[in-house]
Amino acid sequence: MGDDDKGDDEGNDKGNDKGDDEDEDGGALLKRKRPETERAKRPWRRYLRRSVLPALLIAALAVSGLLGWRQWQDHQLKVAGEQAQQAAIAYAQVLTSIDSNKVDENFKQVLDGATGEFKDMYTQSSVKLRQLLIDNKATAHGVVVDSAVQSESTDRVVVLLFIDQTVTNTAAPDPRVDRSRIKMTMEKVDGRWRASKVQLL
Repeated sequence: MGDDDKGDDEGNDKGNDKGDDEDEDGGALLKRKRPETERAKRPWRRYLRRSVLPALLIAALAVSGLLGWRQWQDHQLKVAGEQAQQAAIAYAQVLTSIDSNKVDENFKQVLDGATGEFKDMYTQSSVKLRQLLIDNKATAHGVVVDSAVQSESTDRVVVLLFIDQTVTNTAAPDPRVDRSRIKMTMEKVDGRWRASKVQLL
């Protein structure tokens, strides 16, 4: 083999060795760069965990709180409506029942369940009404046959009532049944439901 060929072979071997070394060095650099890149990403992940997750948690708690508040409010309205409706039924029967022998007691019960505008009106008319009932020996007994809540809030409820009232007096000694519809506004005063307005429909 000639010297030139020998030189070429040695050059090729050195070049190959050098290329292999460079490949190894390049691979090592890539390996070194990858962990650095991963480490560079980790702070962002930590940031996302620290900022986004708490925000999501707060949002979830806020939504849960809002839904809970609405459920509580709906429950309060439902309770108010039911309580006012029962109070209106009981009061309507007091209002439409009278015994001429117990007029003062009846009036006291009526005024006890009234408030505001209706209480003032009934107080003013009770003197004339009292004498009229006594003179005619009137008796009446009212029964609520149906009722419904028309509107409601936590302190004011409007109730519709259907009433059968059995009436007797000196002019009509035989009992007769009068059917009437009443719209009664109930207001919560000192923790108790009272009638503030009564309308015949």
